[in-house]
Amino acid sequence: MNDIISSISDFVWGPPTLILIVGTGLYLTFRLGFLQIRSLPYALRLAFSPKRQDKKSKGDISHYQALTTAMAATIGTGNIVGVATAVVLGGPGAVLWMWLSALLGMATKYAEAILAVKYRVENSKGEMSGGPMYYLERGLKAKWLGVIFAIFGAVAAFGIGNMVQSNSVSDALERSFSIPTWVTGVILTVLTGLVILGGIKSIGKVTAFFVPIMALFYVIGGLIIMVMNLDILPQAIGLIFSDAFTGSAIGGGILGTVIRYGVARGVFSNEAGLGSAPIAAAAAKTDYPGRQALVSMTQVFIDTIIVCSITGITIVMADMYTSGLEGGDLTAASFALFLGDTGGYIVTIGIVLFAFSTLVGWSYYGEKCFAYLFNDKAVPYYRVAFVLIVMYGAIEKLGIVWGIADIMNALMAVPNLIGILGLSGVVVYETKKFLKVAKEEKEQEKAASRAS
Repeated sequence: MNDIISSISDFVWGPPTLILIVGTGLYLTFRLGFLQIRSLPYALRLAFSPKRQDKKSKGDISHYQALTTAMAATIGTGNIVGVATAVVLGGPGAVLWMWLSALLGMATKYAEAILAVKYRVENSKGEMSGGPMYYLERGLKAKWLGVIFAIFGAVAAFGIGNMVQSNSVSDALERSFSIPTWVTGVILTVLTGLVILGGIKSIGKVTAFFVPIMALFYVIGGLIIMVMNLDILPQAIGLIFSDAFTGSAIGGGILGTVIRYGVARGVFSNEAGLGSAPIAAAAAKTDYPGRQALVSMTQVFIDTIIVCSITGITIVMADMYTSGLEGGDLTAASFALFLGDTGGYIVTIGIVLFAFSTLVGWSYYGEKCFAYLFNDKAVPYYRVAFVLIVMYGAIEKLGIVWGIADIMNALMAVPNLIGILGLSGVVVYETKKFLKVAKEEKEQEKAASRAS
């Protein structure tokens, strides 16, 4: 059964799906005039400037909280384990293809968010609900696709977003600090319950505080390694670029292999095109869909271009990717090579923090998919079940569960990308509409600055 599920997982995450995801990003990049490049500085200012938050608009959380909630779900074990796997199987050049997939993924993430806000609805509790299931139903007029997406999302949340994450935490703590898995399970269950039972406002407040700290903790550790080893940094980066078209690791030597693993792990990490992050974007307080979409777009930049790069460059600098080590063990060994035991602890703590944040973020995605399938009154039951499953994931060997959840995660992309491509005209229209407003706001700011 494991072999069958593994084969299905390899297929759904194989070239057809990746081509669809990357192709969508490429198509949107040209239709939007490379918006993700020319508007990135403005998008970052929107995301991190409190003065730019629109408090009068409908929504449950701020731009920034919506961003950190989505980042909580995407900055996970894929940033540490997935990148290491890409370098082992595809060679150092896989890192470059990971960057390129992220660049295109920013356009896809932008489109997802703009549609999520455009077609969101207010539920019975006065909270905003949105995401692929809503723009598939209300925009594309294909409710059946929305139902399919919601089923895949609700199932994936229990696996990829729950059991896999709690299992990663308990395994890392047992291996590094000899903490029994059941102890980790109890603590995780309690912490998860405290965060998610309060709903999106509680999740937003926690992620707004927690996500920047955990990301900076890991990034600073990697930057210290680079600064301490500036003599070999240029060589490592040069190897990433030169190897991108050759390949030199276990699966290397074939350009298609290098590209596949770089793109696949990039997509798996930042989730561009999978349809998960727009569920959080729909909860944001914003006046124009385009404003929140620009903020959401920065998530891919931070997740892949910054955090994943720390892992990838450090592994290439350590030059241990052909040693037989894989996944988190390779990343930990690479950090430890430069920082000793401290480096290993940075990776272990990073896995714990990243996995917990993913667990919290995905709980919201899962409950929104569940509410779409049933109703808002069913959400409390989903939250309780989600919290209890955390304990099971921490103490059990997952095996088949991981594979099934991985398949559901990939299958989410298909209806979502159909919706994005079918509604790309709406994306372009809303973009032009907001950019006109943004230009007027910029001129008003300049005029006010001159007057003062």
